[in-house]
Amino acid sequence: MNYIELNCSLQSTKEELLSAYLITGLGDIGFETFDDEGATLKAYIPEVKFNKQLLNELIQEIPNEFGKITWDISTIEQENWNTEWEKNFNPVIIYNTVLIKASFHQNLPPFPYEILIDPKMSFGTGHHSTTALMIKTMLGLTFTGKSVLDMGCGTGVLAILAHKLGASSITAIDIDEWAVDNAKENFAQNEILDYMLLNGGAELLPHIQFDIVLANINRNILINDMPNYALSLKAEGQLIISGIYHTDLEVVRLSAEQNGLVFKNYIEKNSWVAARFTKV
Repeated sequence: MNYIELNCSLQSTKEELLSAYLITGLGDIGFETFDDEGATLKAYIPEVKFNKQLLNELIQEIPNEFGKITWDISTIEQENWNTEWEKNFNPVIIYNTVLIKASFHQNLPPFPYEILIDPKMSFGTGHHSTTALMIKTMLGLTFTGKSVLDMGCGTGVLAILAHKLGASSITAIDIDEWAVDNAKENFAQNEILDYMLLNGGAELLPHIQFDIVLANINRNILINDMPNYALSLKAEGQLIISGIYHTDLEVVRLSAEQNGLVFKNYIEKNSWVAARFTKV
């Protein structure tokens, strides 16, 4: 499966607000993954879902106060993806505790938790702020003996860390069949043998319950799927979410509370947020 990359240059003094505005709108028209680099925003959508007319309409609706935005689109072909990420994928060290590396990274110092991934067409290399926020939150919790769901797993990096933190069972779900295949490969590289890996969305959840649910996705999907997340949590279970800006926190929090979840805390990095909720 090929992906469309949208590369936006934000010529504004309000880059953070404009990025948040764009991410919200792009999520509505099908973009799944975002890389916010200040004055540049990159967004990705499967080629089969891309609608250029909807994108044009969204760009034209940007308020004048944000100034001019320039953008271009390109196709990332599946067979070329490995070459691209290998050229640009550097090892990631998170809070001096977690090392995320690829199979071709050699002679690195040891870290308490080391995760080996080969991302291919899947997203989740650990470079984005939201992944670091999710990992920091996870490091502060007890995973030993817990059942864990990684929702929208991508490469499976969060599920792999949950396993290394002592989780007793791992379930990972992604709507992208390629991501599911990639997560399976990465689980094998990290010697995870016992797990459930499913291709689909939140509709798979109501009949399964977990101690901890991880969801690093985007605001619109989190809000839409919140009822299923709540149903899938055991009593006193914990939901950890990211993929949202600080400006999105209140609306996501409201959605969680309307579904019986209690807000506990959040952490922030580069205006991105990870938040934790519990089920009463």
